[in-house]
Amino acid sequence: MAVDVLVVGGGPAGASTAFQLARRGVSVRLLERSRFPRSKPCAECLSPQASRILSDMGVLEELEGKGAHLRGMMVRAPNGASARGDYAAAHGFRAFRDRGLAIRRELLDDVLLRRAREAGVHVEERVRVTDPLRDSKGVVGGVSVLHADGRHETMRAPIVVAADGLRSVIARRLGLAHCSIWPKRIALIGHYRDVRDVGEYGEMHVERDGFVGIADVGDGITTVAAVFPAGRAREIAHGAGGGADRSGFLDRWLSGKAQLARRFEAATRTGAATAVGPFASHARRASHPGALLVGDAADFFDPFTGEGIYAALRGGELVADTVLAALGSSTERDAFETYERSRRREFGGKWWVERLIGIGVAVPTIVNRAARALAAQKRLADLLVGVTGDFVPAREVLRAGYLARLLVLPVSGSSLPADTVAWE
Repeated sequence: MAVDVLVVGGGPAGASTAFQLARRGVSVRLLERSRFPRSKPCAECLSPQASRILSDMGVLEELEGKGAHLRGMMVRAPNGASARGDYAAAHGFRAFRDRGLAIRRELLDDVLLRRAREAGVHVEERVRVTDPLRDSKGVVGGVSVLHADGRHETMRAPIVVAADGLRSVIARRLGLAHCSIWPKRIALIGHYRDVRDVGEYGEMHVERDGFVGIADVGDGITTVAAVFPAGRAREIAHGAGGGADRSGFLDRWLSGKAQLARRFEAATRTGAATAVGPFASHARRASHPGALLVGDAADFFDPFTGEGIYAALRGGELVADTVLAALGSSTERDAFETYERSRRREFGGKWWVERLIGIGVAVPTIVNRAARALAAQKRLADLLVGVTGDFVPAREVLRAGYLARLLVLPVSGSSLPADTVAWE
């Protein structure tokens, strides 16, 4: 089967890329190692601006009916200070929607992949890509795959798009994958029923030994995504009683936090907790002759802002523009260089914000101070939530004046605690 593009991975990045290409007349074959619907460990929150892309794909109303709406985000610091930011605020910036969306990934991903099929994408599930095919000059021209029945096959196309996630086979085989030294974190993700007092705001609770995101994802289910220093991996894997005990570790950790224990005392976990990580991974480049990287395969720093899904969907649009240019009048090299610049322009500011937040949540003094400032100055909180919501430009919170008000200038009625111990 001759096609113009092979897309590896059927998550939001792959489905978005394949859909955008197919509806513009490009022949696309998408390869996915799982069978959908399938669960996927994720914070499961989409920013208000992600709704623009979902609307463009024709699935927004359906997905809004399956998930829960979020009015904004709440952050609680280790010292108990908390602040709340709203997506609909007085700072003058507006998103496509005034609310975010929280939805289980097995529902979201299944709808997106189905929409790609409807657009004309040839989707093959339970196909594992094992290696990119390269010629004598190292140019990628297809992939080697292993089918569920044990058959090996080579599939060829002028361009391969790697949308195969944090542990991308394509990125690793091409020598593009790179893991940062710091911060190294792992996550435990689970779903619970009957959690008390879960409202219309996504929650982030920062503790001295980790942080946890909590959000209603519809149908009475709450998603819980707890992130810990990678140094605790052995403890998480084996638990206090020996043997694999990730779920028990998560339950005990939640019950050990005073402000969370009451809310989870009557809750029931639906299935086992899933571990994922370590994080802080990014590609040296998002392109290679014959291949493009998108979504988590290209960049994944930290789950605190919970915005990988928007980057995946938006990245699919950028890749589609690039592929059309490469298959058309532009040379592949020029088109791919444009893609690199487009990614930096689109996501560069957000990358800086993510890294600054990553430093902040690792040091209690910083997050305590920031939470007090955000609580005292609501506009600061609304701007930060708007940046993480992908509709306020990152420069608004990277300005010296904003950072000074957040971390340096005194806040009336507050004092800095003497806690300066960072995570391990």
